[in-house]
Amino acid sequence: MPALHHGGMNTPHTTSPVHMAALLALAFALAPAHAADTTAASQMQRWSDVSGKPVSAERGRVFFNSRHGGEWSCASCHGNPPTTSSRHASTGKTIAPLAPAFNPERFTDTAKVDKWFRRNCKDVLSRECTPVEKADVLAWLLQLDGKTPPQAAKDKP
Repeated sequence: MPALHHGGMNTPHTTSPVHMAALLALAFALAPAHAADTTAASQMQRWSDVSGKPVSAERGRVFFNSRHGGEWSCASCHGNPPTTSSRHASTGKTIAPLAPAFNPERFTDTAKVDKWFRRNCKDVLSRECTPVEKADVLAWLLQLDGKTPPQAAKDKP
C-alpha cells in the first residue's frame, strides 16, 4: 500500500515551526470563548433588551435583599452589601465579592453568569429569574463602587 504522507512509510512526519504556529493560531481561533467574553454592563444591557423594560437599581436592591417567600435571599450567601467575601448559607464555602467593582472577574464569562443565575435563582425563588430581575440586580451591583453608600444609591445604572 502506498504511503499517504510525504517521505514514504518509514519517514517520521515532522511539522515545521511555521506550520505549528498556524495550527495553534487556528486552534485558538476555533476554541469557544469561555472567560472574559463580556462585562457586567453588557450582561445588564442584554437582559434589559430581552425584557424590553428599563432597569431599576432600587428594584434590584430590594430583590437582592428579599426572601421571596423562601428561607434565603441573594444576600443570605453574598452578603449585604455584596462587596466582601462571604460564605454560602448551607455549605459554608467562601464566595468572592459579587459586586464587579470589588471583584473585576464577576460577570465576565457569559456561560458562568447564566449557570450561576439559573442555579442561585432556583435556590432563592424556586424558579429562574426573569431577564428584568437579572438586569435590575446588575444595575444595583454596578452602583456598588465603594464611593456611594449601598442604601443611598438610587436608580443609577
